[in-house]
Amino acid sequence: MRSSEDREDSELLPMARPRSSSAASETSSDSGLSVDSAFLQESKYNVKPTDPLNDLQGMRYRDEENIEAELDESFHPTKASSGRSRRILWVLVLLCLGGWVLAFVLFVTRGRSNYQSASDTLQLHQPGSFSDSTSSGKPISLEQVLSGAFSPRAHAISWIAGPDGEDGLLVERGESEGEGYLRVNDIQSEESETNRVLMKEPTVKVGRETIVPTSIQISPDLKKVLLTSHHEKNWRHSYTGRYWVFDVETQTAEPLDPDMRQGRVQLAIWSPKSDAIVFVRGNNLYLRKLSSKRVMPITRDGGKDVFYGAPDWVYEEEVFSGNSVTWWSGDGSKIAFMRTNESAVPEFPVQYYLSRPSGKEPPPGLENYPEVRDIKYPKAGSPNPFVSLHFYDVELAEVFSVEMPDDFEDDDKLIIEVVWATEGNVLVRTTNRESDILKIFLIDTTSKENKLIRIQDISELDGGWVEPTQSTRFIPADPKNGRPYDGYLDTVIHEGYDHLAYFTPLDNPEPIMLTSGEWEVVNAPTAVDLTRGLVYFIGTKESPTQRHLYRVQFDGTNLQPLTDTSKPGYFGVSFSHGTGYALLSYRGPSVPWQSIVSTEGDEITTLKTIEDNADLSRMLDQYALPTEIYQNITIDGFTLQVVERLPPHFNPAKKYPVLFHLYGGPGSQTVNREFTVDFQSYVAATLGYIVVTVDGRGTGFIGRKARCIIRGDIGYYEAIDQITTAKEWAKKPYVDETRMAIWGWSYGGFMTLKTLEQDAGQTFQYGMAVAPVTDWRFYDSVYTERYMHIPQHNPTGYDNSSITDMSALQNTVRFLVIHGASDDNVHIQNTLTLIDKLDLASVQNYDVHFYPDSDHSIFFHNAHLMVYQRLTTWLINAFNGEWHLIADPSPDESMWERLSKRVMPVFAH
Repeated sequence: MRSSEDREDSELLPMARPRSSSAASETSSDSGLSVDSAFLQESKYNVKPTDPLNDLQGMRYRDEENIEAELDESFHPTKASSGRSRRILWVLVLLCLGGWVLAFVLFVTRGRSNYQSASDTLQLHQPGSFSDSTSSGKPISLEQVLSGAFSPRAHAISWIAGPDGEDGLLVERGESEGEGYLRVNDIQSEESETNRVLMKEPTVKVGRETIVPTSIQISPDLKKVLLTSHHEKNWRHSYTGRYWVFDVETQTAEPLDPDMRQGRVQLAIWSPKSDAIVFVRGNNLYLRKLSSKRVMPITRDGGKDVFYGAPDWVYEEEVFSGNSVTWWSGDGSKIAFMRTNESAVPEFPVQYYLSRPSGKEPPPGLENYPEVRDIKYPKAGSPNPFVSLHFYDVELAEVFSVEMPDDFEDDDKLIIEVVWATEGNVLVRTTNRESDILKIFLIDTTSKENKLIRIQDISELDGGWVEPTQSTRFIPADPKNGRPYDGYLDTVIHEGYDHLAYFTPLDNPEPIMLTSGEWEVVNAPTAVDLTRGLVYFIGTKESPTQRHLYRVQFDGTNLQPLTDTSKPGYFGVSFSHGTGYALLSYRGPSVPWQSIVSTEGDEITTLKTIEDNADLSRMLDQYALPTEIYQNITIDGFTLQVVERLPPHFNPAKKYPVLFHLYGGPGSQTVNREFTVDFQSYVAATLGYIVVTVDGRGTGFIGRKARCIIRGDIGYYEAIDQITTAKEWAKKPYVDETRMAIWGWSYGGFMTLKTLEQDAGQTFQYGMAVAPVTDWRFYDSVYTERYMHIPQHNPTGYDNSSITDMSALQNTVRFLVIHGASDDNVHIQNTLTLIDKLDLASVQNYDVHFYPDSDHSIFFHNAHLMVYQRLTTWLINAFNGEWHLIADPSPDESMWERLSKRVMPVFAH
């Protein structure tokens, strides 16, 4: 649940704490027709279009099938009578039937009138019914959103360093009119010119086997290609596969380990010298020198509980966001790798009822039992894996470690970054278990000595924490260019914001600040031009919701924006190896585009546009999209970012229901200027509801003070910010304050429940929580303790952050909880525990749905589409008042009693 996911990124109201009243002021900034980027990661839209959304309105269960029969029996004559009698009888029958019809009409209209009178009847869900506006275009469909029909095309250029120092080389993969499948081209060459073909065909024969690569790694000298086939997913970032070494000259391949052709490898990495490959198999580390077909084991005791070179679940998910903890030195002489011992970490069982992720068939007679995967999962306060850093000398074939007496104890240590310098030096960043004390060590692997070069107590500085980033950049000495000593670039806390700093020499704890001000750098630095002494980075200098490209010199002078800051923009960039060229990606708020630019002048120069998304632009002209208004709201002195999505046929004279959407995790951001058409867009554009998102306290890019205030009590201030913003919206003349809902996924699911709990039905009537944490003692230790401390040090905070006030939830009209039954991230234990609390408190105003075999993203067997269909129909029913009608059910009266109650008053008048 890193602040960057579903990627998949808080403080709670203590139950004894008085509810806070916060002064709120609202200021408008800018508005325009664009789409908020906030929702889920791109992978969550990988759903093929399916059947149109079912109309569930006509499928409700009814218990009135015998009404007409009962009426017939009541008035059926028992024997023949005269013509006059028959005529009188028929008149009576017709009067009764007419009265019944009239009563039925009155029953329907009057029975619903109390709720409908609160708002315009037009607000009942009728997609496309806002016909009195001047907007035009077709409504977008849920299937279009989930299938990525509105997703902009984007190209990921794989820049590569030339073997002789050439800059501007890129790798292209795919068919290209017979020019070869895998090609290296110079960006300055003509489009039709291919500089070098690495693979002529997309497949390669190895003996009788045809290898279809799913990923490739090119050796630095461009003479070999490492191929991966038979890819099998493990966790979010990790996988296994079979690896092959492809020779460019002969266009042939051989197994990475000729003696274990079928062996499944967890990761493999080229030596910077192109002469060897280090890889992990079975949690042991191996080395294959290309001069030999023999594979040499580096470690031998890896296995179920001990990992070498590859992270365990919690380090993969919460620290490195990747599948590797192996690092080559720049000269290829040594390898640094992490050893993880999780033998003390308790296991959590994840059950699979319909699938078998292991790929193993059950023994005969056990086919009807679920497959159980026991995960080493350290929950908050439970034993963590022990980690240590080791080194391998390639020439001596020797494994060694360096004693670090000033480091944290094994049970109180996290290794969060390893960066090679020159001459065998390594920078190592570690924190304590609660991630609020940072230590940086300089290790000399030649002398096997180390030095603590920086220590910072973040808890004393601002009460916050250290995020586990891997963006430190080593800067080698270059006296001719004004750098007499080695150094490194790092992001540090400076005057309450995250800024870029240059430390030189390596052991100097006092930096040269390259940036400053009330804004922040983003995963900086992006690139470094060592020749010209320039540092490139993405920053929020113009606004927390924007991203622009800047550069600055090593002495902190001449900070210069390279993208157009005169208007809102959200940019990303990928630099060539020598930083002379870059792929500049404009991501919003308008339709995204991508260009290759040259950075060699005082300003960037566009060389070619490789994507303008013209098809998307034409497509958007055909559809009615919401209007987004970006603005600020000030709560308790903190300025927070808000985006309001208005339906395309918005009429300020009407009253609209409002859906709040949030994620809200520490350091995350949901309100930004990136283009996207997501579920929120669908709700606003097609369902006709207003959608509001506010990034409350605790979220990213608004300064440390606003971010760190939540520590130790996540959910409390964030809920205040959602409630306060909702109260401000409820005052607006076009908002129906009786129909307000909130929803979120993962941390956003937790915040949905926490907001409903803290609000107790005063502002929000409805909520939808997907895969929520309901007790932070159930979530993993590394993430949770960073923001909450360990439970033993903060029991009250954990109590307050749990969802415990069932009576407050009962005060809402209704809420929905959804969870994947095989969620390895936020365990189903969270929702089951919540249900038990609701049962004990006799709370019934909720719905719950589980999706079998689905993990945190809820994809298994069409589940992803079903999740959004359920969210849609549930929300429509909420805003149509259906949940009011079923709030207090009672046995149905007989038709005669209903008829009497309805008809008699009519005749009396």
